[in-house]
Parts: sequence; structure tokens; C-alpha cells
Amino acid sequence: MKIAVEGCMHGDLDNVYKTLQYLETLNNIKIDLLICCGDFQSVRNENDLESLNVPPKYRSLNSFWKYYSGQEIAPYPTIFIGGNHEASNYLWELYYGGWAAPNIYFLGFSGVVKFGNVRIGGLSGIYNNRNYYSGHFERPPYNESTIRSIYHVREYDVHKLMQVQEPIDIFLSHDWPLGITDCGDWKQLVRFKPYFEKEIQERTLGSKPAAELLEKLKPPYWFSAHLHCKFAARVRHGEGGPVTNFLALDKCLPGRKFLQIIEIESEAGPHEIQYDEEWLAITRRFNSIFPQTRQRMNFRNLHLHMEECRQWVKTRLLERGAKPFEFARTVPCYDPSRTVSSSSPRGYTRNPQTESFLQFLDLPYLLDNMSESLEVSKTPDSLIHRGSVDDNNENIPIDDVDEDEDELEEDGK
Repeated sequence: MKIAVEGCMHGDLDNVYKTLQYLETLNNIKIDLLICCGDFQSVRNENDLESLNVPPKYRSLNSFWKYYSGQEIAPYPTIFIGGNHEASNYLWELYYGGWAAPNIYFLGFSGVVKFGNVRIGGLSGIYNNRNYYSGHFERPPYNESTIRSIYHVREYDVHKLMQVQEPIDIFLSHDWPLGITDCGDWKQLVRFKPYFEKEIQERTLGSKPAAELLEKLKPPYWFSAHLHCKFAARVRHGEGGPVTNFLALDKCLPGRKFLQIIEIESEAGPHEIQYDEEWLAITRRFNSIFPQTRQRMNFRNLHLHMEECRQWVKTRLLERGAKPFEFARTVPCYDPSRTVSSSSPRGYTRNPQTESFLQFLDLPYLLDNMSESLEVSKTPDSLIHRGSVDDNNENIPIDDVDEDEDELEEDGK
């Protein structure tokens, strides 16, 4: 199986797909799957731009709307995670994962799917200690604060991934695992990105939760983006242990290293994206403690028994099959011929895919609930630690430096 890996998409689907088609012709190969490591920017219409946290000059519809509307169809099955520059209102509709457009699948805020017999896991967003221990308290429409915090990784989503026991073949994160530069040529990196040296020396470049997941899951491949450069590393897990091949890629621009094609052993095709049994069981078991509050929470010592839930999920999959629920549009498509926007009112829409997914797992719909004082439902207080958030107990890693960096590059500085 040949898998194309792309760094930051920034809504430029047309050029990425054209590049892949060119590479297929040039090298006489067939690409089976495209995976994208965040900043996908699935902007459907003008209203989605208001939930896209980017400087005004970058606030553009780009080309995703064509694929959402059906004007274009993705020529390759595409799987992506979220970054820190996303149409966050749309990704929130698909919190558990789902089709963002035909043949384009969002992995969710955290998630695992299968493509053929290849297991692909991912964690959306970037790490920021200020919000890591909070629940998912943000709801669209976002204000100046929540438009930034919505894409900050939460411990709840990381803890779910930490429950995965079966091997993961490929893992995706937007920001890099903390300390990954120790395992590659960091001196060469800082020759091209000199302002990274301070963070590398102070060990603040990257995501601490991603580093913990790397140590726990030990996947053969780990791909990231965010810092707009190519960087490779090899992580050996203990003496004689397995090796993780890490690769970060750039964004789609001429002359930039934004694509890599890997070959991985797999069953004979055709291949399609399917739900993963173990991940469905984890999702079902942990949904009862889905956090919806700003309060600090700690799930590290929380372990819920999985055996009965796993068997329940297995039975449901045998009855229905593992194919994800069908794509459904929830807002009007962008129409470039109209001078006046035909977009829907700003706010939140329930996505039929998510409703069907939760009904399949016999779970309540919680994504439009919001209360500052809401306690986690069905959860004994003894299982979850709550306290105040200390904004200063860890250094805050790079957040939106990528766009500032590009402004410097454009100015020739």
C-alpha cells in the first residue's frame, strides 16, 4: 500500500491532489491513501471563516468548499486531523470523527480507524497547558478567547488514546512530540529555523502529551506538521525495542517539502476507511465522563473496565458493519456566483453522522450542552480530581508562530 503524507493543508486541496496525480504519472505508481497532519481548513462557506483563527490576510475560502459541495470529488481517500488553524465550528460537529466531504474523513479530536488492515490513529489540535486539564467548554459561535482554546488538546482525549492496547501502524499529531529533536539532526534544523534553538535547549519545543503517547503506542510511523519544515527522526524504544520513524512535513507551497510517499505492507485491496473495534469500545466506555466544564480534571488514575464493552461493540459491528455513516451536508454550500452570502445563521448544527454514530453506540448527544458549573455525568467524584488551573506551572509551547514566521519569510527577513 502506498500512502501519501502531507504536512499542513491550509485549504489547498486542489494543488495537493494535482501534485499527487503528477507523481503517479511521473513514477508510474498508484497512491492508495492521503493523510494530512492538520491545518486542513475545511471551510465550507463564508460563515466558517469566523471560526478560523488566522490573521485576516490568511482568511480565505481556498478550495475545500468545492469538495464539500460536490463540485469536485477527492481523487484519493483522505484522512486528516485538526491543527490550530481550522474551521473549528465544523470540526466540532464531527468531534468523534466522520466524513467532512465525500472521500475526505476527519479522524476526530482523537481517534483510530482502519484502512484495509492498517490502523491509523491521531490527535487533533496543539498542546497548551492553560487548557489541557479543562473539559470541552467551548461552543460555537466562538469569542476571541474560545476561538483559540477550542483547538487546544485536552487530557480527556489523550487519556482515551492511552487506553489503546492493540498495535497502531501510523499515528498523526499536528505539533511534534516533545523531545523528538533529540532523535534527529536538530543542528541542521536550527540552521534553517534558528529561532527554534531556544525552545530545543529549554525542552519546550513540542507537545508533552504527544511524547507520552509516542512512548505508550510505539507506532512504526509518526507524522506531524505545524512548524512548516521537514524534519526526520528515529526513536528507539529501549535497547533492542521497536523503532518509530518520525517525519514532520511543510505546508503546500512551491519549493517546499510538504509531501512524502511511504509504502507499508498490507492486505490486498481494494481498501476503505472503516471504524476500529477497539476504539469504538473506548469511545463508548469513556463517553459517560465526557467533560463539559472549565474545571481542572485529571484522568491519569482513571481506568474503566473494557471487556464487556468490547464484546457489546463487536456484536453491533457484526450486525451493521464497520463502514462509517454517510456524509451529510449541514450548511449551505458556498456559491461563488452569488454576490450576497447564502450561508446559514451562525451557531451550531447537529451533524446527522454524529447523531447516527452515537445512536449506534447507544450514547447521549452531548456536544450542544454547555454549562460553566456542569458536573460530569454519571461519574463518581472520587474518580476525577478537580482543582485550580495554574497557568505558570509549565512553559507554553509554540502556538501561532507558524503564521508570524511566514510573514517574516515573505518580507525576506
